[in-house]
Amino acid sequence: MANWNDPRTTQRGFGASPSLNGEAVARAGYDMGLRRHMLSIYNYMASGVLLSGVVALLMDRLGYVQAMIGSPLMWLVMLSPLAIVFAMSFGQNRFSTATLQAMFWGFAVLMGMSLSTIFLVYTDASIAATFFATAGAFAGLSLFGYTTKKDLSGFGTFLIMGVVGLLIAMIVNMFMQSSALHLAISFIGVLIFAGLTAYDTQRLKMMYYQVAGTDFAGKAIVLGALSLYLDFINMFQFLLSFMGSRE
Repeated sequence: MANWNDPRTTQRGFGASPSLNGEAVARAGYDMGLRRHMLSIYNYMASGVLLSGVVALLMDRLGYVQAMIGSPLMWLVMLSPLAIVFAMSFGQNRFSTATLQAMFWGFAVLMGMSLSTIFLVYTDASIAATFFATAGAFAGLSLFGYTTKKDLSGFGTFLIMGVVGLLIAMIVNMFMQSSALHLAISFIGVLIFAGLTAYDTQRLKMMYYQVAGTDFAGKAIVLGALSLYLDFINMFQFLLSFMGSRE
């Protein structure tokens, strides 16, 4: 009797079906690509933070910080990083990957010059302790954002609104000079940028689906590093208000 409709005739003797093997290989390739993508982002971000730290330390040790205070250069150093962030964000489609990379390194140098003023306010030991505390918190929060199955996209709008409110409160306190409001701003700032660290990590992970294999992939790495750099530096500065011992 013919057995053409017997399902057993279509089964393989050993191993999984070729289609399942193909899916497994494709999945493994995707996971490897994602890990390389995220590792590149972390490498850029960590290198940028390290460069800023070296520049800040050299500015302090060579005595350039005191010379910069009160000079027109101070305003340039303070405003230029913000200008670069806006330029990179709004010009990402026009700029090449190499241009965005150069802008990122220039941004890191200018941020280091700006951050050098903290050595005039806080002790070296408290700055170092705060830096390592921030690094530990950042690593944990970023790991959570990378591994969690919970969708954090709903928190994005809330966190961005929090940043806007934080900026308004900081401007108001420039005139009020309230120590209580300053502490409240610092506390809320730590929470907001802690949340942004987890949110941005998950966002960058999900973005890989869209940019993998495209010409934008290199740009996405630089822009992703910029996002995580800003999360780290802002969390560090707000945390320094609590942990920093003043000179």
